[in-house]
Amino acid sequence: MAVVRYFAAAQEATGLDTERRAEATLGELRRAVSEEFPGLSGILPRCAVLVGGSRVEDDTPLGADDLVDVLPPFAGG
Repeated sequence: MAVVRYFAAAQEATGLDTERRAEATLGELRRAVSEEFPGLSGILPRCAVLVGGSRVEDDTPLGADDLVDVLPPFAGG
């Protein structure tokens, strides 16, 4: 199962720092967390979602060793 790390507003919306997820692709993961955490669905489209530190397409398969970071837009200077 992939490990998903939530940061900033995504962490607030889910109430989680990290969790393990069993979805097979990034797109499936996006849909599942949007349904499970309604507060996240409003910000997820604006988030950078990285797999292994890189932006990838939604059809990218997720493996047991993958690290997925959900990074909302950050403000500040």
